[in-house]
Amino acid sequence: MQAKTLTDDLSVSPQLTVADVAEAKAAGFRSIIINRPDGEAADQPSHADIETAARQAGMETRYIPVVLGKLAKQDVEAFANAMSSLPKPVIGFCKSGTRTATLWAMSEAGNRPSQDIEGAAKAAGYDVSAALTARLGESDRGASKSNTSRSHDVVIVGAGASGIALAASILSRKPGLDIAIIDAADAHYYQPGWTMVGRGVFSAAETRRDMASLIPNGVKWIKERVASFQPDAKTVTLESGAAVSYRKLVVAPGLKLNWSAIEGLEETLGKNGVTSNYRYDLAPYTWELVQQFRGGNALFTQPPMPIKCAGAPQKAMYLSCDHWLATGALGKSKVEFLNAGPVLFGVADYVPPLMEYVKRYGIGLSFGHNLVKIDGAAKRAWFKTTPKEGEPQIVERSFDMIHVTPPQSSPDFVKSSPLANEAGWVDVDPGTLRHVRYPDIYSLGDAMGASNAKTAAAARKQAPVVAENLLRDMGSASTSQPAIYDGYGSCPLTVERGKVILAEFAYGGRRVPSFPKWFIDDLKPSKAAWMLKERVLPKIYWQAMLKGRELMAKPQHTTAQAAE
Repeated sequence: MQAKTLTDDLSVSPQLTVADVAEAKAAGFRSIIINRPDGEAADQPSHADIETAARQAGMETRYIPVVLGKLAKQDVEAFANAMSSLPKPVIGFCKSGTRTATLWAMSEAGNRPSQDIEGAAKAAGYDVSAALTARLGESDRGASKSNTSRSHDVVIVGAGASGIALAASILSRKPGLDIAIIDAADAHYYQPGWTMVGRGVFSAAETRRDMASLIPNGVKWIKERVASFQPDAKTVTLESGAAVSYRKLVVAPGLKLNWSAIEGLEETLGKNGVTSNYRYDLAPYTWELVQQFRGGNALFTQPPMPIKCAGAPQKAMYLSCDHWLATGALGKSKVEFLNAGPVLFGVADYVPPLMEYVKRYGIGLSFGHNLVKIDGAAKRAWFKTTPKEGEPQIVERSFDMIHVTPPQSSPDFVKSSPLANEAGWVDVDPGTLRHVRYPDIYSLGDAMGASNAKTAAAARKQAPVVAENLLRDMGSASTSQPAIYDGYGSCPLTVERGKVILAEFAYGGRRVPSFPKWFIDDLKPSKAAWMLKERVLPKIYWQAMLKGRELMAKPQHTTAQAAE
């Protein structure tokens, strides 16, 4: 439970679980307001389950479901009535807490100064300014003045690596353009660094920056979450119910880590020897486990593709084994890589040098094994196998340590939108990165639906392509030909501390090394590539990519379409 105080009488939280109800009771809350509709996500408990747990705890509840982007006047009235009648203090929740905070703000409009309302919400991490403005501006008939509260030349959804890099690239070409970025996050992370945190090379703090310090000067930051897209109306609806209109839209929200898809995983992450470098707060635990490991069964998992940084699951494994080789623990261990896919790495040329390390560390390879359930306390994990012949089976493994890579998908609000392809990703032309049906929309980064690898290196190459093509559409072209993305991606495979196999590739698994062989041979482990990973790439990320300095990322131009 992550309760955030709005007033003495009300706190808000992201989704509560049934177990959180007892925690809420212990924290002194007497009532719960449920603002998330049932069935919004497959992994959420029903309101009936929450109500049953609350009743058993001696707490009262109110179910006031608010559909994303469709907050209505009657919802505000119901919320106000609940707050006046329920025993206090109250905790309210939805998916993120935004809808609850917005309901409170709108119910308080006219009762207290708007700056006090906005200040309390901001202190809790919520931006209610647009919803509050709409509420205070209602007519006597109770209708909103306008369906669109804000309008910008370019709206970028997502302030991750892709979104900020793109905003900076656009401004480097056309300073002063009206750009807005929509993202509710307070922090920005250099996620490629988490592999190094899991080996004790970086501290977690080195990979984090305050989001406010990274939004490019002149860009408007809308600190909210997106609920839905209306491409025919050229608007984006926020969770607060406010709408933002655009001339050009860029969708770059990243992807969803679906921890709940593995039964029992969320309850045991960060304890019982269960870890993952795919989370900022867990990567240090990986290093803690690696140092404490004295022998036994160590499992490393990889879910079905696509995932962000497809090499990351085995990077963690190689670095762990390298440490255990040095301490003598490796000889007392059974290390197994359980991969839902059929191959060690998707670009065939890099498999032979990786296999040399698999042999060095004595790693067992189990392909077609997808983690579906885990019991941390019992140190047991279950995998669904996909044999070439016969029916799928569930097989069990015991472990002393397990590094889990979660299943991954497009964010729900993208997957359910008109922008998505059949797999749920944003449907774009793989070369220009423009949407195939909506010419005013582009996408880049992990949510984009081309067949490239989902890596920060890919985003670094994509941002200039989208920047040029978007401005070309707006009549500010510097070239008559569109910029074309060739599918570039890079994966510095950390095979031991001090050496990296620098995999670089484009569409079709074609190798595209950036350096001459005398400096870095991409098919061999290299100290120079390790130095690049440890010392150079973080600086390129923070000081070049996010600042619009397109180092080794100038876009190509051709009239031909890139082929996947």
